[in-house]
Amino acid sequence: MLCQLGVNAVCGWLTVLALTAPAWPAHAQTVQVMPFGGYRFGGDLYESITGTELDLDGAPSVGLAVDVPVGDGLSVTGLFSHQSVRVDVPRPGAPSERVRLSIDHWQAGGTQEFGDGRVRPFLQGLLGLSRYGGSGDSELRFSVAVGGGVVMRANDHLGLRLDGRTYAVFVDGDGDDGSSGICTPGICIIGLDVSIAWQAEFTAGLVIAF
Repeated sequence: MLCQLGVNAVCGWLTVLALTAPAWPAHAQTVQVMPFGGYRFGGDLYESITGTELDLDGAPSVGLAVDVPVGDGLSVTGLFSHQSVRVDVPRPGAPSERVRLSIDHWQAGGTQEFGDGRVRPFLQGLLGLSRYGGSGDSELRFSVAVGGGVVMRANDHLGLRLDGRTYAVFVDGDGDDGSSGICTPGICIIGLDVSIAWQAEFTAGLVIAF
C-alpha cells in the first residue's frame, strides 16, 4: 500500500511539472523546508544496540530537511531523520523478547544543486550526531553522510525531491574489527581502532520554499 501511494504521488507531481510553464528562478534566495519519508536499510546499528545478530533488512524512516541558499546553487543544510522498528531479540534459554529500537540522525552540512531549470540534480555532504537506543537506554555517536538526488520544481514555492544518502556511524573506538593506521616497518605513526556501522536511506519529500 505504501509503495502504491508513493508511486501515485510521484506520478502526480510529474504531471504537475509537465503542465507548469514557469521555471524556478536562478536568482531565488529562499529558505526551503522539506518533510520527507522513505526507507532505510542496514541493521548493523540495531545489532550494536542488542548485542546480537538480527534478521532485519530495513524499515521506514521519516524526517525533515532545511536548506538555506548562499549562492550559485549552494545551500547550508540541516537534516533530521528518524527510524523505529520492533524486533524479536533472542535470549539464551528463554523466549525471544520483543523490543522497540530507534535510530535518529541529526546532520548539518551543504547541498550543491546543478543547473537553473525546473529539474536540478544535487550532491550533499553532512556530518553530525546519531542517537541509537532501545529498552530505556540510548547512545550518541559521531556520524557523517553523503548523498545526492534530484529536485523537481512545480513553481517558485513547491516541488518534489527524490534523494538517497549513506550514513557512516562511528559506533565505538575500541572495536576488534576496525584497526587501521599509518605504519612503516617497525613503527606505527598513527593507530586507529574504530568500528563503523553503515546505513543507506532512500526518500521522497515535498519542497516548500518561503
